[in-house]
Amino acid sequence: MAGLWTPICDRLGITYPIFGFAHDVSTVAAITNSGGFGVYGATRRFPDEIREELAEIRRLVGKRPFGVDLVLPPGMPEHNSREAIEAEIPEAHKAFVQQLIEKYQVPPASEPGMRTRFIRSAEIEAAQLRAVLESDVNMFACGIGAPPDAIAEAKALGKITLALIGSPHHVARSRAAGVDMLVAQGYDAGAHTGPIGTFSLVPQIVDEAGDMPVLVAGGVATGRHIAASLAMGAAGVWMGTAWLLSEEHQGHMHPVNTEKLKAAGSADTVITRSESGKTFRQVRTAWSQEWENDDAPEPLKMPYQDVLVGDLLGAIEEHDIEPLIHSGAGQSVAYFNEVRPVAGIMKTLVAEAETALARQQSYLR
Repeated sequence: MAGLWTPICDRLGITYPIFGFAHDVSTVAAITNSGGFGVYGATRRFPDEIREELAEIRRLVGKRPFGVDLVLPPGMPEHNSREAIEAEIPEAHKAFVQQLIEKYQVPPASEPGMRTRFIRSAEIEAAQLRAVLESDVNMFACGIGAPPDAIAEAKALGKITLALIGSPHHVARSRAAGVDMLVAQGYDAGAHTGPIGTFSLVPQIVDEAGDMPVLVAGGVATGRHIAASLAMGAAGVWMGTAWLLSEEHQGHMHPVNTEKLKAAGSADTVITRSESGKTFRQVRTAWSQEWENDDAPEPLKMPYQDVLVGDLLGAIEEHDIEPLIHSGAGQSVAYFNEVRPVAGIMKTLVAEAETALARQQSYLR
């Protein structure tokens, strides 16, 4: 039986057309070392941390390729000023957050949370981008936004460029920005996601993209999903939720989140703006439910929501406030209920995909 392969494998020097996104250095390296293409989510890291962590991934993977993802949304404040943002947050929102702190008896955080350790701003984004461009990372991916100047500079430095999009209307904008590849991210996906289901979205983006390679994200959990993605005209898949229960990722995961992810089914995820101000799919917990109550205020836009809840989110995990602990996850979380090494997950995905593709051939006569 022929092995799982698409032309993107030869183009990028990978064994399998499986791209794995994670916020953990060890997990990203393991994805690459298992024949896929690991992509490090660095959007909440300081520039010096990005330099150090990309260098560590390079040490772990040698000459094998890997990428880095930044979120670069337009319209962010110019400067990294928490005080300026806090001055514009409505008192009603502050009071609601204080009520959550009192209801769940959350002690103060000992340090700023992940979303408040710095403020998403043009200033910090420029410094992050410089750290990425000065590295030897093979791919620069844009999770939100794809600034044409940044894309052009990355390409001039020999890096593959990629944008994640959730609508066919975004293809033209991505083309204009100059990206080399697209990720069609369907509604099923974890974290920041759009309103169109994966099966409805992917063929439209493939048709609009023409000869530009398209990867499928959102609901990809098994080899059957990979085979279906290729049948829709994709060059490969982009997976995030699959690695949350990997052995390598457990150092990055609160133990309560591990158990909640194991138990979660597809219907146990919810899209909320309470995390960052943008639509964000996560496992349903008391956190998301509190923000859906009738007395809850509408979440603020990014980065105001970041600043409003950032320290509280950090305190929730620091002090083990079980009802409020949560994790971003896609609807594919239903397929993952045990902790396994990345290499084992990859081996299963490839074997399942090869079986599914062979079965598809048998339907032709």
